[in-house]
Amino acid sequence: MVSITIDGQTLEVEAGSTVLQAARRLGIDIPTFCYLKRLPPLASCRMCLVEIEGQRRLQPSCATAVTEGMVVRANTALIEETRSSMLDMLLANHPLDCPICDKGGECELQNMVMAYGPRESRFRDDKRVFHSEDIRLSPVIIMNVNRCIQCQRCVRMCEEVVGAVALGTIEKGMDTAVTGFEGSLASCDQCGNCVEVCPVGALMSFPYRYKARPWDLTETDTVCPHCGTGCQLTVGTRKGEFMRVRSKWDEGVNRETLCVRGRFGLDFVASRDRIKRPMIRRDGALVPVSWDEAGDYLRQRLSAVEGKAAAGLASPRLPNEVLYQFQKLMRTAFRTNNIDCSSRWSTPFDTLGPLLAGFHSRAPLDEVIGNDCVLVIGGNVTEENPVTEYLLRDSVRRRQTGLLMLSARPSRLDAEARVVVRVLPGGEAASLAAVVAGLVAAVGQALPGDVLAGIDATIGKPAVETGIDGPDRLAAALKEGRSITVLVSVDLLRSPEARATLQQINNLLQVLRLLGKDLAMQFLFDRANQMGAWDMGVLPAALPGMRAVADDVARITLARAWGAEIPSEPGADLDAILELCVGGRMGALYIVGTDPLIAYPDRDFVTRALGAVDLLIVQDAFLTDTAGLAEVVLPAAGYGEETGTFTNNEGRTQKVRKFHEPAFEARGNLAIFDFVAALRNQALRPSTQGEIFDEIARLVPAYQGLTQGGLGADGAFTKAVSTPPLARFFAPPPVPAAADRLMLIIGDCLFHNGYLSERSDILNTVANDPYVAMSARDTALLGLSDGDQVIVRSAQGELTAQLKVDRRFPKGLVFVPENYRALRLNGLMRRGEYPCPVEVQKVHATPEVDRTSRIWRGV
Repeated sequence: MVSITIDGQTLEVEAGSTVLQAARRLGIDIPTFCYLKRLPPLASCRMCLVEIEGQRRLQPSCATAVTEGMVVRANTALIEETRSSMLDMLLANHPLDCPICDKGGECELQNMVMAYGPRESRFRDDKRVFHSEDIRLSPVIIMNVNRCIQCQRCVRMCEEVVGAVALGTIEKGMDTAVTGFEGSLASCDQCGNCVEVCPVGALMSFPYRYKARPWDLTETDTVCPHCGTGCQLTVGTRKGEFMRVRSKWDEGVNRETLCVRGRFGLDFVASRDRIKRPMIRRDGALVPVSWDEAGDYLRQRLSAVEGKAAAGLASPRLPNEVLYQFQKLMRTAFRTNNIDCSSRWSTPFDTLGPLLAGFHSRAPLDEVIGNDCVLVIGGNVTEENPVTEYLLRDSVRRRQTGLLMLSARPSRLDAEARVVVRVLPGGEAASLAAVVAGLVAAVGQALPGDVLAGIDATIGKPAVETGIDGPDRLAAALKEGRSITVLVSVDLLRSPEARATLQQINNLLQVLRLLGKDLAMQFLFDRANQMGAWDMGVLPAALPGMRAVADDVARITLARAWGAEIPSEPGADLDAILELCVGGRMGALYIVGTDPLIAYPDRDFVTRALGAVDLLIVQDAFLTDTAGLAEVVLPAAGYGEETGTFTNNEGRTQKVRKFHEPAFEARGNLAIFDFVAALRNQALRPSTQGEIFDEIARLVPAYQGLTQGGLGADGAFTKAVSTPPLARFFAPPPVPAAADRLMLIIGDCLFHNGYLSERSDILNTVANDPYVAMSARDTALLGLSDGDQVIVRSAQGELTAQLKVDRRFPKGLVFVPENYRALRLNGLMRRGEYPCPVEVQKVHATPEVDRTSRIWRGV
């Protein structure tokens, strides 16, 4: 620690701290323009100059490290004159168009001029003008270069945090101008972080332009509904109408950053595709009715299917309180454990549960990624969890964290990684087994003899190398690291080999723990409340708190609290539920906020399953494909229309606040559950959001001690419940054979994430059209070019989309994003098969190209 005195106040700070950081800890205001807390200091704006005893010139406080005994003056006549002069220079060429500038009322230059600026300018020359009109850089970003004060925040944010490198500068001195390459932002993520950090009105949000002023807005702090990173954001509404989203500087895991979905993808709340009234099916068509009519009809139909199996499926985008109440409703009023929270795969909870209980770290992401090594397994962080990617990049560049990647799909983070291992989808388990074997072979002597013998007997010898750099390099990097974090993409659960992959992750973590490594493990969920859904027990074999249904103590404790018995047998997961439907054994299927008809990887199978259910009830805000097949449709409040909490990937519980009234005749999800329970002659107690949260905090071990008042600006962390990990090792799976055909894989894309985002008009203006991504080698073999319209055909069906040639993409794989409803992508796939064998052919292909495509098919 070193001591510093600023304006007569003395403080001890850590060595390496800057004068600006020390001043802010003391509450002393030093103005800045170019400074951003998460970026290295630039010291270009000279607004933060201070006097330091013993130095002849003023020094930039943002870039001056504190030394022992340093004495600083931050407010003297010389400093005030210097600040005023700097502002006068900035105003010399700055247009005086504050009345029409979107930044008016929250402009940092305005505020600085009022606080420190000259009362009269000394400049009388004509102002420099770059362009007479604003430049539309992209569908969402517009620029007025004349207002730019050359602070470089936008350029550095784009390059150093986001990693897109879409902005740059041209010319120099007072003629410096920020621009996109070739006057556009074609290579940009469209995240709008440049707009957020711009201190003036140089970069603006086009969708928000001229819609409102800051003082017109009612602002609500809430949590993003798109992915599990759990970014905090502030929604601005005007007279109840959605206007914009912004982020705050020092709150939440995301700090001031958001991705394109978070910043521009919330306008789905005003979608025209809302369910306006309850509907029931008459003569084969859905007919709008009143809530009373829907209740009468539903009571009769529930009575008619009494005694047959029931099941429930709920979205992991719903708040904790809604998910908790849903599983309570199904277990008590419907007397079933047939419950699931994923419409895309069945979760192997027998392996996942112990893995979560034994290793999952409920801790700040910024803390766990500061370890020596971070291993990311599966998925594509860039497109599934963009803000997590920003934080990982920051950790690599500023903390020298060793980033290790093992996945099928390439991502932008590969450029930052120390080791990259490309594997075939489903081959992650074999690669991880090779890493474990390599670790044991390298440091086996450090393990107790009986432990080593047990491991050797189970895992055998190292498997063959399966990647570009090979599992041996991963093992070497992990061996050297003292502290290690493993981030696991939930995308791995798509594969039939998911259980084997989770088992090998368990093996890896156990070996690392035996080697004395400081460990952390978290999942990277692509749904906003997947962690909460698991915690709330929306699972067939697990109760709230991830306790087994077969656990008599846990079951009896909940039954007493709920005043109703809970079935003791584990229920059916999603796949088994659909099997029951197809077999004609499902009486009632209750689906809340999710759309399996568009998401489940076999559209034909799920269509037959939903068509065979005696009574299909869909509760949703939007008229989904699944709702179109329902017998009863109940209009529910959507995101932003009810309060609650989300639990993010870190295990952080945060408030989701209401900023919009439910549309038309929609009711809150909790109110609808009360409505349905009453039809079953049951009463759900408690039934309000606050009371349910209190019950969760009382009955779910990880949430004990939480209070709504205690969920401050940054939320509050749930507690890891100490449970011994699986005390066994799993045998490695066989190494998958290389496919002799093109194989289709699916997943999220940057601009879309599930069916909510596709209802955003803004995202639809910036998103690519539906596309097919392939490697340059494969497309050359097939005679295809970037931009071609191609047909992707499987044994189940086909689709047509535009080809996108990706030079980083691995040979033999075809990627199509799953978030375009019009493609009906799941119509190509067959349950239990992933990846899916396909053929790719150019639309109106010539016979020669068709012959080449047949070569790939092994014909």
